[in-house]
Amino acid sequence: MGEVDLAFIQDPEHRPKLSPIQVEGIPIIDLSPITNQTVSNLSSIESLVKEIGSACKEWGFFQVINHGVSLTLRQRLDKASRMFFAQTLEEKKKVSRDEISLIGYYDTELTKNVRDWKEVFDFLAKDPTFIPASSDEHDDRLIQWTNASPEYPSNFRNLIQEYIEEMEKLSFKLMELIALSLGLEAKRFEEFFMKDQTSFIRFNHYPPCPYPHLALGVGRHKDGGALTILAQDEVGGLEVKRKADQEWVPVKPTPDAYIINVGDIIQVWSNDLYESVEHRVMVNYEKERFSIPFFFNPAHDTEVKPLEEMTNEENPSKYRAYKWGKFLVHRKGSNFKKQNEENIQIYHYKIA
Repeated sequence: MGEVDLAFIQDPEHRPKLSPIQVEGIPIIDLSPITNQTVSNLSSIESLVKEIGSACKEWGFFQVINHGVSLTLRQRLDKASRMFFAQTLEEKKKVSRDEISLIGYYDTELTKNVRDWKEVFDFLAKDPTFIPASSDEHDDRLIQWTNASPEYPSNFRNLIQEYIEEMEKLSFKLMELIALSLGLEAKRFEEFFMKDQTSFIRFNHYPPCPYPHLALGVGRHKDGGALTILAQDEVGGLEVKRKADQEWVPVKPTPDAYIINVGDIIQVWSNDLYESVEHRVMVNYEKERFSIPFFFNPAHDTEVKPLEEMTNEENPSKYRAYKWGKFLVHRKGSNFKKQNEENIQIYHYKIA
Protein backbone atom coordinates (compact mmCIF):
# COMPACT_ATOMS: atom_id res chain seq x y z
CA MET A 1 0.00 0.00 0.00
CA GLY A 2 3.05 2.25 0.01
CA GLU A 3 3.23 5.65 1.74
CA VAL A 4 0.28 6.94 3.73
CA ASP A 5 -1.82 9.43 1.83
CA LEU A 6 -4.34 11.83 3.34
CA ALA A 7 -7.22 9.37 2.87
CA PHE A 8 -5.79 7.15 5.66
CA ILE A 9 -5.04 9.83 8.25
CA GLN A 10 -7.31 9.86 11.29
CA ASP A 11 -8.39 13.13 12.92
CA PRO A 12 -6.06 13.90 15.86
CA GLU A 13 -8.62 12.92 18.51
CA HIS A 14 -9.04 9.46 16.96
CA ARG A 15 -5.39 8.59 16.37
CA PRO A 16 -4.10 5.51 18.20
CA LYS A 17 -1.81 5.59 21.22
CA LEU A 18 1.25 3.50 20.40
CA SER A 19 1.70 2.67 24.10
CA PRO A 20 -1.82 1.56 25.06
CA ILE A 21 -2.77 1.20 28.70
CA GLN A 22 -2.00 -2.21 30.19
CA VAL A 23 -5.08 -3.45 32.00
CA GLU A 24 -7.09 -6.57 32.59
CA GLY A 25 -8.64 -7.52 29.27
CA ILE A 26 -12.13 -8.60 28.35
CA PRO A 27 -13.48 -11.70 30.15
CA ILE A 28 -12.41 -15.17 29.00
CA ILE A 29 -15.32 -17.62 29.26
CA ASP A 30 -15.03 -21.42 29.14
CA LEU A 31 -17.86 -22.98 27.08
CA SER A 32 -17.15 -26.54 28.32
CA PRO A 33 -20.55 -26.79 30.06
CA ILE A 34 -22.29 -26.74 26.65
CA THR A 35 -19.58 -28.37 24.48
CA ASN A 36 -18.33 -31.15 26.76
CA GLN A 37 -20.98 -33.58 28.02
CA THR A 38 -18.74 -34.87 30.84
CA VAL A 39 -18.68 -31.47 32.58
CA SER A 40 -22.23 -30.46 31.69
CA ASN A 41 -24.69 -30.05 34.56
CA LEU A 42 -27.39 -27.60 35.47
CA SER A 43 -25.32 -25.56 37.95
CA SER A 44 -22.36 -25.22 35.55
CA ILE A 45 -24.69 -24.04 32.77
CA GLU A 46 -26.38 -21.54 35.12
CA SER A 47 -22.95 -20.23 36.09
CA LEU A 48 -21.99 -19.93 32.41
CA VAL A 49 -25.18 -17.98 31.65
CA LYS A 50 -24.36 -15.54 34.47
CA GLU A 51 -20.82 -15.06 33.12
CA ILE A 52 -22.18 -14.34 29.63
CA GLY A 53 -24.73 -11.86 31.00
CA SER A 54 -22.12 -10.03 33.07
CA ALA A 55 -19.70 -9.79 30.12
CA CYS A 56 -22.43 -8.52 27.78
CA LYS A 57 -23.54 -5.92 30.29
CA GLU A 58 -20.14 -4.66 31.45
CA TRP A 59 -18.06 -5.00 28.28
CA GLY A 60 -20.18 -5.94 25.26
CA PHE A 61 -17.22 -8.23 24.47
CA PHE A 62 -15.82 -11.52 25.74
CA GLN A 63 -13.52 -14.33 24.59
CA VAL A 64 -14.57 -17.99 24.52
CA ILE A 65 -12.41 -21.09 24.90
CA ASN A 66 -13.40 -24.78 24.60
CA HIS A 67 -15.91 -23.63 22.00
CA GLY A 68 -16.02 -26.87 20.00
CA VAL A 69 -14.68 -25.48 16.69
CA SER A 70 -11.90 -27.60 15.18
CA LEU A 71 -8.50 -25.94 15.56
CA THR A 72 -7.26 -27.85 12.50
CA LEU A 73 -10.06 -26.39 10.36
CA ARG A 74 -9.28 -22.88 11.61
CA GLN A 75 -5.56 -23.33 10.84
CA ARG A 76 -6.29 -24.64 7.34
CA LEU A 77 -8.60 -21.70 6.64
CA ASP A 78 -6.03 -19.22 7.97
CA LYS A 79 -3.37 -20.71 5.69
CA ALA A 80 -5.68 -20.51 2.66
CA SER A 81 -6.54 -16.89 3.51
CA ARG A 82 -2.85 -15.96 3.63
CA MET A 83 -2.30 -17.67 0.27
CA PHE A 84 -5.20 -15.73 -1.23
CA PHE A 85 -3.89 -12.34 -0.04
CA ALA A 86 -0.32 -13.17 -1.14
CA GLN A 87 -1.46 -13.12 -4.77
CA THR A 88 -0.94 -10.15 -7.06
CA LEU A 89 -3.51 -7.36 -6.91
CA GLU A 90 -4.53 -8.29 -10.46
CA GLU A 91 -5.40 -11.84 -9.37
CA LYS A 92 -7.30 -10.70 -6.27
CA LYS A 93 -9.30 -8.20 -8.30
CA LYS A 94 -10.72 -11.08 -10.36
CA VAL A 95 -13.10 -11.60 -7.43
CA SER A 96 -13.74 -7.91 -6.68
CA ARG A 97 -17.06 -6.71 -5.34
CA ASP A 98 -19.22 -4.84 -7.82
CA GLU A 99 -21.90 -2.17 -7.58
CA ILE A 100 -24.72 -4.73 -7.32
CA SER A 101 -23.28 -7.45 -5.09
CA LEU A 102 -21.21 -5.86 -2.34
CA ILE A 103 -19.40 -9.14 -1.70
CA GLY A 104 -15.87 -10.16 -2.71
CA TYR A 105 -12.44 -8.51 -2.64
CA TYR A 106 -11.92 -4.84 -1.82
CA ASP A 107 -9.00 -2.68 -0.63
CA THR A 108 -10.44 0.83 -0.30
CA GLU A 109 -13.02 0.44 2.48
CA LEU A 110 -13.92 3.48 4.56
CA THR A 111 -14.91 3.64 8.23
CA LYS A 112 -16.47 6.96 9.22
CA ASN A 113 -15.19 8.48 5.96
CA VAL A 114 -11.52 7.58 6.62
CA ARG A 115 -9.86 4.84 4.58
CA ASP A 116 -8.88 1.69 6.50
CA TRP A 117 -5.34 0.29 6.21
CA LYS A 118 -6.43 -3.16 5.04
CA GLU A 119 -7.75 -5.35 2.27
CA VAL A 120 -10.73 -7.67 2.67
CA PHE A 121 -12.52 -10.59 1.07
CA ASP A 122 -16.19 -11.13 1.99
CA PHE A 123 -18.15 -14.36 1.48
CA LEU A 124 -21.86 -14.94 2.14
CA ALA A 125 -23.15 -17.68 4.43
CA LYS A 126 -26.22 -18.14 2.18
CA ASP A 127 -25.72 -17.95 -1.58
CA PRO A 128 -27.65 -16.16 -2.96
CA THR A 129 -28.58 -13.74 -0.17
CA PHE A 130 -31.65 -11.58 -0.73
CA ILE A 131 -31.21 -7.88 0.03
CA PRO A 132 -33.33 -4.75 -0.58
CA ALA A 133 -32.43 -3.02 -3.84
CA SER A 134 -32.01 0.29 -1.99
CA SER A 135 -32.26 1.83 1.46
CA ASP A 136 -35.41 3.74 0.42
CA GLU A 137 -38.17 2.49 2.74
CA HIS A 138 -40.76 2.84 -0.07
CA ASP A 139 -38.77 0.65 -2.49
CA ASP A 140 -39.93 -2.99 -2.17
CA ARG A 141 -37.59 -4.44 -4.80
CA LEU A 142 -35.12 -7.16 -3.82
CA ILE A 143 -31.79 -8.07 -5.40
CA GLN A 144 -29.50 -11.05 -4.92
CA TRP A 145 -25.97 -10.87 -3.59
CA THR A 146 -23.87 -13.79 -4.76
CA ASN A 147 -20.42 -15.06 -3.87
CA ALA A 148 -17.38 -14.53 -6.04
CA SER A 149 -15.43 -17.79 -6.08
CA PRO A 150 -11.63 -17.51 -5.91
CA GLU A 151 -9.70 -19.94 -8.10
CA TYR A 152 -6.74 -19.87 -5.72
CA PRO A 153 -6.13 -21.58 -3.44
CA SER A 154 -8.19 -24.38 -4.96
CA ASN A 155 -9.68 -25.55 -1.64
CA PHE A 156 -10.52 -22.04 -0.38
CA ARG A 157 -14.25 -22.09 -1.16
CA ASN A 158 -14.81 -25.53 0.37
CA LEU A 159 -12.90 -24.57 3.52
CA ILE A 160 -14.92 -21.37 3.84
CA GLN A 161 -18.21 -23.25 3.55
CA GLU A 162 -17.13 -25.86 6.11
CA TYR A 163 -16.01 -23.13 8.51
CA ILE A 164 -19.24 -21.14 8.08
CA GLU A 165 -21.21 -24.21 9.21
CA GLU A 166 -19.14 -24.30 12.40
CA MET A 167 -19.62 -20.56 12.94
CA GLU A 168 -23.38 -20.89 12.57
CA LYS A 169 -23.48 -23.72 15.14
CA LEU A 170 -21.44 -21.65 17.60
CA SER A 171 -23.57 -18.56 16.90
CA PHE A 172 -26.80 -20.40 17.73
CA LYS A 173 -25.26 -21.72 20.98
CA LEU A 174 -24.12 -18.23 21.97
CA MET A 175 -27.49 -16.71 21.12
CA GLU A 176 -29.15 -19.29 23.38
CA LEU A 177 -26.84 -18.34 26.25
CA ILE A 178 -27.47 -14.63 25.64
CA ALA A 179 -31.24 -15.25 25.56
CA LEU A 180 -31.10 -17.15 28.87
CA SER A 181 -28.97 -14.38 30.41
CA LEU A 182 -31.75 -11.91 29.52
CA GLY A 183 -34.36 -14.14 31.18
CA LEU A 184 -35.77 -15.26 27.80
CA GLU A 185 -36.51 -18.71 26.41
CA ALA A 186 -33.29 -20.32 25.08
CA LYS A 187 -34.59 -20.45 21.48
CA ARG A 188 -36.07 -16.94 21.57
CA PHE A 189 -33.79 -15.58 18.82
CA GLU A 190 -33.85 -18.62 16.56
CA GLU A 191 -36.80 -17.47 14.43
CA PHE A 192 -34.83 -14.48 13.13
CA PHE A 193 -32.05 -16.67 11.65
CA MET A 194 -33.75 -19.84 10.41
CA LYS A 195 -34.64 -18.48 6.96
CA ASP A 196 -32.79 -16.13 4.62
CA GLN A 197 -30.19 -14.89 7.10
CA THR A 198 -27.74 -12.27 5.83
CA SER A 199 -24.67 -13.54 7.69
CA PHE A 200 -21.24 -13.34 6.06
CA ILE A 201 -17.61 -14.08 6.77
CA ARG A 202 -14.80 -11.61 6.17
CA PHE A 203 -11.08 -12.18 5.69
CA ASN A 204 -8.96 -9.20 6.75
CA HIS A 205 -5.34 -8.54 5.83
CA TYR A 206 -3.58 -5.59 7.45
CA PRO A 207 -0.16 -4.98 5.80
CA PRO A 208 2.65 -3.37 7.84
CA CYS A 209 2.05 0.38 8.07
CA PRO A 210 4.87 2.98 8.04
CA TYR A 211 2.70 5.44 10.00
CA PRO A 212 0.93 3.45 12.77
CA HIS A 213 0.45 6.66 14.79
CA LEU A 214 -1.71 8.22 12.04
CA ALA A 215 -3.73 5.38 10.49
CA LEU A 216 -5.95 2.55 11.70
CA GLY A 217 -6.61 -0.90 10.27
CA VAL A 218 -10.28 -0.27 10.98
CA GLY A 219 -11.51 2.98 12.45
CA ARG A 220 -13.77 3.19 15.49
CA HIS A 221 -17.15 1.60 14.86
CA LYS A 222 -19.91 -0.59 16.25
CA ASP A 223 -21.12 -3.74 14.50
CA GLY A 224 -24.57 -3.27 13.03
CA GLY A 225 -25.66 -6.93 13.11
CA ALA A 226 -26.54 -9.31 15.93
CA LEU A 227 -23.33 -11.11 16.89
CA THR A 228 -19.69 -11.15 15.71
CA ILE A 229 -17.28 -14.07 16.20
CA LEU A 230 -13.67 -13.03 15.55
CA ALA A 231 -10.57 -15.15 15.05
CA GLN A 232 -7.49 -12.92 15.35
CA ASP A 233 -3.88 -14.00 14.91
CA GLU A 234 -1.04 -13.69 17.42
CA VAL A 235 -0.14 -10.15 16.23
CA GLY A 236 -3.26 -8.68 17.82
CA GLY A 237 -4.38 -5.10 17.31
CA LEU A 238 -8.04 -5.12 18.31
CA GLU A 239 -8.96 -2.43 20.84
CA VAL A 240 -12.26 -2.12 22.69
CA LYS A 241 -13.62 1.07 24.26
CA ARG A 242 -14.16 0.17 27.91
CA LYS A 243 -17.60 1.23 29.07
CA ALA A 244 -16.45 2.11 32.60
CA ASP A 245 -14.12 4.96 31.59
CA GLN A 246 -14.17 5.16 27.76
CA GLU A 247 -10.49 4.14 27.56
CA TRP A 248 -9.25 2.09 24.58
CA VAL A 249 -8.24 -1.34 25.89
CA PRO A 250 -6.19 -3.81 23.78
CA VAL A 251 -7.55 -7.35 23.42
CA LYS A 252 -4.58 -9.62 24.00
CA PRO A 253 -4.66 -12.65 21.68
CA THR A 254 -5.55 -15.90 23.48
CA PRO A 255 -4.50 -19.05 21.58
CA ASP A 256 -7.45 -20.84 19.93
CA ALA A 257 -9.99 -18.46 21.51
CA TYR A 258 -12.72 -16.54 19.71
CA ILE A 259 -13.58 -12.93 20.50
CA ILE A 260 -17.34 -12.36 20.69
CA ASN A 261 -19.16 -9.07 20.64
CA VAL A 262 -22.82 -8.16 20.73
CA GLY A 263 -23.94 -5.98 17.85
CA ASP A 264 -26.49 -3.20 17.50
CA ILE A 265 -29.39 -5.61 16.95
CA ILE A 266 -28.90 -7.26 20.35
CA GLN A 267 -28.69 -3.80 21.91
CA VAL A 268 -32.09 -2.97 20.42
CA TRP A 269 -33.64 -6.38 21.17
CA SER A 270 -32.48 -6.06 24.81
CA ASN A 271 -33.80 -2.47 24.98
CA ASP A 272 -30.32 -1.19 25.92
CA LEU A 273 -29.70 -3.76 28.68
CA TYR A 274 -26.74 -4.95 26.59
CA GLU A 275 -24.74 -2.45 24.57
CA SER A 276 -22.92 -2.72 21.26
CA VAL A 277 -19.49 -1.27 22.05
CA GLU A 278 -17.09 0.75 19.90
CA HIS A 279 -13.92 -1.01 18.77
CA ARG A 280 -11.08 -0.42 16.31
CA VAL A 281 -7.95 -2.09 14.94
CA MET A 282 -4.39 -0.82 15.35
CA VAL A 283 -1.83 -1.33 12.58
CA ASN A 284 1.72 -2.58 13.08
CA TYR A 285 4.92 -1.00 11.80
CA GLU A 286 6.71 -4.33 11.25
CA LYS A 287 4.16 -7.13 11.09
CA GLU A 288 1.21 -7.92 8.89
CA ARG A 289 -1.96 -9.06 10.66
CA PHE A 290 -4.77 -11.41 9.62
CA SER A 291 -8.20 -11.85 11.16
CA ILE A 292 -11.42 -13.66 10.28
CA PRO A 293 -14.69 -12.23 11.64
CA PHE A 294 -18.04 -13.97 11.14
CA PHE A 295 -21.06 -11.63 11.24
CA PHE A 296 -24.24 -13.41 12.35
CA ASN A 297 -27.14 -11.42 10.92
CA PRO A 298 -30.90 -12.06 10.57
CA ALA A 299 -33.03 -12.14 7.42
CA HIS A 300 -33.33 -8.89 5.46
CA ASP A 301 -37.06 -8.51 6.26
CA THR A 302 -36.51 -8.73 10.03
CA GLU A 303 -38.17 -5.84 11.83
CA VAL A 304 -35.71 -4.87 14.56
CA LYS A 305 -37.27 -3.47 17.73
CA PRO A 306 -37.08 -4.10 21.48
CA LEU A 307 -38.57 -7.49 22.37
CA GLU A 308 -41.91 -7.35 24.18
CA GLU A 309 -40.40 -9.29 27.09
CA MET A 310 -37.78 -6.53 27.55
CA THR A 311 -40.27 -3.67 27.86
CA ASN A 312 -42.99 -2.67 30.33
CA GLU A 313 -44.61 0.50 31.68
CA GLU A 314 -41.56 1.37 33.79
CA ASN A 315 -39.16 0.49 30.98
CA PRO A 316 -40.85 1.44 27.69
CA SER A 317 -39.40 0.73 24.26
CA LYS A 318 -36.34 2.90 23.63
CA TYR A 319 -36.31 2.40 19.83
CA ARG A 320 -38.73 2.63 16.97
CA ALA A 321 -38.70 -0.36 14.63
CA TYR A 322 -36.49 -0.53 11.56
CA LYS A 323 -35.98 -3.07 8.78
CA TRP A 324 -32.61 -4.80 9.05
CA GLY A 325 -32.13 -5.14 5.26
CA LYS A 326 -32.60 -1.40 4.69
CA PHE A 327 -30.17 -0.63 7.51
CA LEU A 328 -27.61 -3.07 6.08
CA VAL A 329 -27.77 -1.63 2.55
CA HIS A 330 -27.41 1.92 3.87
CA ARG A 331 -24.44 0.93 6.07
CA LYS A 332 -22.68 -1.10 3.36
CA GLY A 333 -22.95 1.74 0.87
CA SER A 334 -21.21 4.15 3.24
CA ASN A 335 -18.33 1.70 3.72
CA PHE A 336 -17.32 2.01 0.08
CA LYS A 337 -18.12 5.59 -0.82
CA LYS A 338 -17.29 8.81 1.01
CA GLN A 339 -20.42 10.40 2.46
CA ASN A 340 -21.32 13.98 3.30
CA GLU A 341 -22.96 12.75 6.50
CA GLU A 342 -22.39 10.10 9.15
CA ASN A 343 -23.44 6.58 8.18
CA ILE A 344 -26.60 5.21 9.74
CA GLN A 345 -26.55 4.26 13.45
CA ILE A 346 -29.16 2.76 15.77
CA TYR A 347 -29.37 6.01 17.72
CA HIS A 348 -31.12 7.45 14.67
CA TYR A 349 -34.05 5.19 15.72
CA LYS A 350 -33.89 6.16 19.39
CA ILE A 351 -37.17 7.37 20.89
CA ALA A 352 -36.52 10.71 22.58
